[in-house]
Amino acid sequence: MESIPRIISVDDHTVEPPHVWSDRLPAKFRDAGPRVVRAPVKELTFVGGRFTPVMGAPGDDGPEADWWIYEDLHRPLTRLDTAVGYSRDDVRLEGITYEQMRPGSFSVPERLADMDRNHVQSALCFPTFPRFCGQTFTEASDRELALLCVRAYNDWMVEEWCGPQAQGRLVPLGIVPLWDAELAAAEVRRNAARGVRAVCFSEIPPHLGLPSVHTDAWDPFLRACAETRTVIAMHIGSSSRMPSTSADAPPAVGSVITFANCCFSLADWLMSGAFERFPELRIMYAEGQIGWIPYVLERADVAWEQNRAWGGVADKVRRPPSELFAGHVHGCFFDDAFGLRNLDAIGAGNVLYETDYPHSDSTWPRSKEVAERQMAHLPPDVTERIVRGNAIDLLGLTEEGLWAHAAS
Repeated sequence: MESIPRIISVDDHTVEPPHVWSDRLPAKFRDAGPRVVRAPVKELTFVGGRFTPVMGAPGDDGPEADWWIYEDLHRPLTRLDTAVGYSRDDVRLEGITYEQMRPGSFSVPERLADMDRNHVQSALCFPTFPRFCGQTFTEASDRELALLCVRAYNDWMVEEWCGPQAQGRLVPLGIVPLWDAELAAAEVRRNAARGVRAVCFSEIPPHLGLPSVHTDAWDPFLRACAETRTVIAMHIGSSSRMPSTSADAPPAVGSVITFANCCFSLADWLMSGAFERFPELRIMYAEGQIGWIPYVLERADVAWEQNRAWGGVADKVRRPPSELFAGHVHGCFFDDAFGLRNLDAIGAGNVLYETDYPHSDSTWPRSKEVAERQMAHLPPDVTERIVRGNAIDLLGLTEEGLWAHAAS
């Protein structure tokens, strides 16, 4: 037996090919839907947690990049979207074209080959252009077109990205129309009927101008997820804000504290009463790492024990938050030796492994080596649970770790 079983990564990314929406939107919407053009990069900054690109006009100076155009949005492909295969010292904030990225970023056969190289059997992939919870379409002004775009993305995800060519190794992850909880619930149910067991959501919805999880506004969506056993997957940055300390802080500051939004989000969910109302609900934090979890759980239990009477949660949170975490929450990591040394305080059943392909933080092609080094102290059965077993259970995969509906 191998020291590390084949990995199931619960946080990888797809860079959508240019045809995703042009092939699937009704004819009258194709010219208004998301489309790719090649144009110069006039300006590109990422300061204080804010990504600011400016597209140049034809003939302007500046390196060319492929840009997604949708309503007033102009968003270039960047090296940070797909950095695997490049030296860390060569990964810079710059616009790129499809030809300048590793083909596995957007092409299924090459993705499977790169997964083989990295000891990965199956992978769950978050969006790029729609952003981590589909907020690109939530921000759009034409709601009719936005809903069609959400559905088109999910159709592409199920039928093409995770279709027969993927051999069951790519696991679908849907998006929903976040501006309407009833529409979101309907989309969860539509996708669940074809075997989709995970959906993107925002770590802190109010940052997107949406209701918090402390209201009942999301109940139709949460009910649909609970009843279909659809996991709510929240990626760092899915609130359209990366943690930072000041408007002029360099991105390196944010890289140190990427987990911070997860801390705030987990406190929200543990004190929301959602897990009491929907006992089958499951959530996961992608790319949030896990080393911070023990203290947050300890502090949440103390706050609940001492302050629940005046803290506004006594009537809706009836069990210690650490118990709620154990039954409802999964933390995901790709490089967290400290967290693994404190696994007992987190729970071996609440931890999932990831590779973050093809992002700049990805451990590709050495994810197996990272796991071997950081999990060497763990019993083989615990290692197996972390690198694949928990994901199989959570995502409803076959015993072989494959998506069973790939051929349907």
